[in-house]
Formats: sequence, structure tokens, C-alpha cells
Amino acid sequence: MRFLSDHAGKVRLILAAGFVFALWSQRPPTADLRQRFRQMSEDAERKGLAQPFLGIHTSQGVEGGLFAISSTGVSTEPVRKAGDAFLAALTDEQRAKTTFPVDDPEWRKWMNQHFYIRQGVLFKEMSEAQREAAFGLMRASLSAKGLKLSRDIMRLNHTLGEMNNDNFVEYGEWLYWITIMGKPSKTEPWGWQLDGHHLIINYFVLGDQVVMTPSFFGSEPARADSGKYKGTVVLADAQNKGLTLVNALDGQQRKKAILDWKKAGANNLTEAFKDNVELDYAGIQASELTPAQREQLVALISEWVDNMDEGHARVKMDEVKKHLDRTWFAWIGETGEKAVFYYRIQSPVILIEFDHQPPINLRHLYPNVPYREHIHAVIRTPNGNDYGKDLLRQHYQRHPHSE
Repeated sequence: MRFLSDHAGKVRLILAAGFVFALWSQRPPTADLRQRFRQMSEDAERKGLAQPFLGIHTSQGVEGGLFAISSTGVSTEPVRKAGDAFLAALTDEQRAKTTFPVDDPEWRKWMNQHFYIRQGVLFKEMSEAQREAAFGLMRASLSAKGLKLSRDIMRLNHTLGEMNNDNFVEYGEWLYWITIMGKPSKTEPWGWQLDGHHLIINYFVLGDQVVMTPSFFGSEPARADSGKYKGTVVLADAQNKGLTLVNALDGQQRKKAILDWKKAGANNLTEAFKDNVELDYAGIQASELTPAQREQLVALISEWVDNMDEGHARVKMDEVKKHLDRTWFAWIGETGEKAVFYYRIQSPVILIEFDHQPPINLRHLYPNVPYREHIHAVIRTPNGNDYGKDLLRQHYQRHPHSE
């Protein structure tokens, strides 16, 4: 019943947003429409932040002892320098509105929908030099693959504007915001957040440790068949590797892994303001897979983790492999070559959801059923370490901070 209630609420929110978007696309935004956007945003925040952060967990509660402050041996100095360079490139006014304390609730204020009123400095408002500094921060933090994925999602948001009669008020390549939490440091905790339509990255740093969750990658459309960025495609490998894995299962394994052959709508459970979701393991456990299937599962997880810089991705994958026997793979939907589907990978230290969703921003072009041109994917660290919060908690225990 919890799933049905949450899903219904999400649908109502999307429909309400769609109504506002329809109005806005017909004329320039008015003060009334801006106020409606702000009210919708505040309502989402009030509901989503009503409870203190706990972390995604099973019905058994949050599992402790999974994360420890330790040296990874992978330097974060390039990220720190890039963070300093980005802040130095901003004006005093921009810097003031984009910096928050490291433990600020602003970490949890992100949302995929583009009506959401965000904080920070907007790419569209940056000078070329400032924009390059922002990309410098992303370049230092992400792999080349992760940076390309992020930029292509931004480009496809421009394509979405083109497909909505050149509506670049709602959609566009530069409608993304950056905030900095804390102060870039070699020893003190800090981080940054990128927030916008179909692209959210939370990047926490403590010493040489990194936590890059929650992260959200998606797009509508998932490929540009025309326009300025014709030929741009995102998330095809993550889609295809998931399909390959489910089709590598034998009949008995598929009975366990496939929760439902019918996919009627959106299935993601841990998107915006779902930091404390109770979610039990489901599907098939990795301990029941063959060695070859386990390798495919690891490769699918790596497809997402490898968006981090190479060194920290390797550290994260070592952590994932330690808990591989306790990792579960679940599926909703069919398994044919052109199937639409949802998959979930869940372990004590990582949660990945991939979902083909119905059209929202292209409802005027496509039937209202899940399709491959609208993808949502979210990556989480369960058991209290999203946003690096468990590491931050331990840091404060060792080094109490006065008010």
C-alpha cells in the first residue's frame, strides 16, 4: 500500500506540474505562475523534509557499521582546487547565494521536475569563464564518461525545448544550478551539488573519500533525431546491459528476478525527497547467480559507478564487491529486444533504479504508456550514507563543531 500511495502522490504532482507547464508554454511566465511554481516547490520540500534524515533502509532498520572514515589513497586535491577556482570565478553576489554550510538541509533539496525552484548559481547566468570553471569542477570530480553523460543530458534538455515549439523558458541546455556545501578543504568535509531537469549530482568529500549519491541521470527524449544536437544518445549501455543480464537468467532464476511482467507506469521508488524510504530486498540474490552472471551484474553496477573519477570509482566498486553476495537484482516488464522495463540493484552499500517512464514533457507526441524515450535512473547509498551523512556524523563525533 505504501508504494501505491507514494506512486499516486507522484502522479498527482506530475499532472499538476504538467498543467502549469502547459499554461507557461502558451505565454511568458507571469508573477502568478512563478508563485505557483514556488508554492509547488515549497510543498514538496515541506513534505519531503518533514522527517530528519535516516537513509534508505529495509524493514529491519538502518544497518550500521558499513561505512568508516579511512584513507582511500586516491587524492581529492584536483577536486578541491577546482572547487576553489569555481568560487573564485564568481561575483560576491553569486558566491553568497551558492554557498551553504556542509550540514545544511540544502543537500536534500533537489528534484528532477523542472518547475522546481532551485538555489545556487545558474549556468545560464554565468559568464563563459564562470561556466568553464563550473565544468572544471565537474571534470575534476567525474570520469570522462560521467562528464559526457552529464553534458549530453543537458544538451538533450535543449532538444526537449526544440520539440516543444522552441520553448526555452521551461527547457534548455543551461537551466542547471550549482551549490557548494562547506568550504573546499584537504581535511574538512565539503561538497557540491548540481541540480536541474533530469540531472542531479551530489558530491561529498572528506579527506580523500568521496560519496557521489544521490545521483539522478535521465532524459526525455533519450536520443535526438533532429535539431542542434542530432545524434546525441544517453543511457543506451545501461539500458542494454540490464536487458542482457535478465536474458542471461534461466527459467527458475527469472521467476525470482521478475517481480511483474506488466509495466504500466513509473516504478522508481527513491527519487526526490525519498531519502528515508523503507525498501526490502526483492528479486534474485547474487549468491544464486552463476560466475558469468555475477560478472554481468558487476559490469552493470560499474556502468553507473564509473561516472565517478576513475580512482574513486574503483574504491566504490571494491566496496560493492565486498557485499556482492548480499546484492539483489529485480525486474519489472518484458524482456524482448524492444521491451520497456524497470530494474533495481540493491545491496547494503548501493541502490540503483533504472526506469522507462511514460511521456511527460512529450505527451503531445506519444501515447501515455512507458517508452524508451523517457528514462529515469537514480543511484543511492543506503543505510545512512547518502550525501556522505554517515561519514559526516563520524567526523563530528571525532571533531565536535561548536555552534
